[in-house]
Amino acid sequence: MENSKSENKKINLFIADNADESRADFISHFKDSEKFIIAGQSKDGNETLKALSQSAVDVLIMDIVLTGIDGFEFLEKAKKELGNKLPKIIITSSLSHNGFIEKALSLGVSYFMIKPIQMKSLENRINDILGLGGVGNSNPIPKQNFKNMRTKIIEEKISNVFITVGIPAHIKGYQFLREAIKMAIDKPDIINSITKRLYPSIANKFETSSSKVERAIRHAIEVAWNRGKIENINNLFGIKVYNQNEKPTNGEFIALVADKMLMESIGD
Repeated sequence: MENSKSENKKINLFIADNADESRADFISHFKDSEKFIIAGQSKDGNETLKALSQSAVDVLIMDIVLTGIDGFEFLEKAKKELGNKLPKIIITSSLSHNGFIEKALSLGVSYFMIKPIQMKSLENRINDILGLGGVGNSNPIPKQNFKNMRTKIIEEKISNVFITVGIPAHIKGYQFLREAIKMAIDKPDIINSITKRLYPSIANKFETSSSKVERAIRHAIEVAWNRGKIENINNLFGIKVYNQNEKPTNGEFIALVADKMLMESIGD
């Protein structure tokens, strides 16, 4: 299948997802698009395989969890049966273990995104893998370069956490806090040296001072609490971590998010 499309021809998408709500969200987003069209949808792996063999699809957006056959078995069959009719594939899934990601990439997946999906990011990924939008690269994430994929997934998961807890992207603490969590994932012991190592490292990267980093992160956390997102925070971590009158320290919040990522095998 060609990696580029003429500007006046819509990009055909197929949605394969076991969750009715997820399929509905994708369809709702793309139904009035001037650039994309939903060519089909299914919750079943075998039905998806049959549909792709009978129609031209540019990008398959699929979850690993399907009825009939799971996503991995689907990918194995699709490579053998579809040949050059195999579309570009983006996996959107809540399953984010390293092993799942590596296996998906080895089976020909172009991109792996973690639910919940930001639709604008999904559109960007579609444009990337088709070589559109001025990117000029039909395969922006080399399949062998797992480190880049891992970094992208971590960043997307952190962004989703910030959306959930109510930390807006426009404040300075957003970038500092994201960098701090990434550092704590890569080097968990750095949380024990937050003032001597973590703040100075972030300050050096962003050409500012450690005290400004500390204050900006504190402000970002306070914004979330002042927005009354405590219930979202507790739901995110699966336990009642805090109430409205309890605010975590910078180190506690960084460690909490980083630990969540590590427990989900993102940072192994």
